[in-house]
Formats: sequence, structure tokens, C-alpha cells
Amino acid sequence: QVQLVESGGGLVQPGGSLRLSCAASGFTFSRYAMSWYRQAPGKERELVARITSDGGSTIYTDSMKGRCTISRDSAKSTAYLQMNSLKPEDTAVYYCNAQGRDRLGFSHDYWGQGTQVTVSS
Repeated sequence: QVQLVESGGGLVQPGGSLRLSCAASGFTFSRYAMSWYRQAPGKERELVARITSDGGSTIYTDSMKGRCTISRDSAKSTAYLQMNSLKPEDTAVYYCNAQGRDRLGFSHDYWGQGTQVTVSS
């Protein structure tokens, strides 16, 4: 069974930091790009960050550029999102995503259940 389990969310004050984790299982982690998306109340889901399957390249949304870093640990099959200088507008449910192809060449798009991040004083 495929699983993406997010953790690390919670309540943080403006200017604070959080590190989100996404533990992956049930598929070949090394074949999948890993991403973090977020969805705030009344807003559409948006891409926050993405890292390629080999960890060699990353992209970030402009709204979080310079304030977050995506990484992955192949030994642990886990992706991370380090977020710093958090703002109230960063409040959202953050979702882990895995995208890639299995050994037969079929494309897959897996999602975690999300973890709540609330930035408030």
C-alpha cells in the first residue's frame, strides 16, 4: 500500500520555523519527484516546492522563495520542507506529493493527508 505520511505541522508564531516531514512507503521512492503543496481556506491548492527524484534540482513558489528549503533522504524515504520566517499568510494545510513512473512506465500521482500549519500570535 502506498503511503505518504506528513508530520511536523502545528502552531507557530510569526517569524518562527517549522520542519515538515513526509515519510513515503509502498513505492520506489528514488523514482519519484517529491513536492509540497499547500491549501489555505478559500484558496486553491498551490505548489510550494519540488525536488527531483535524484535530489539534483529544486523549485520554489515565489511566495516562499528564500524562506523554505525542500530536501530528501533516500535512506529514510522521506522528504522534508524546512520553513523559516513564517508569516500568517503561510497558514494552510500542507500536503506531500509524489509524482513519477513505476517500473512498467505508468505514471502515478500520490498524495498525503496533509498537516496543518498555523502561523499566529
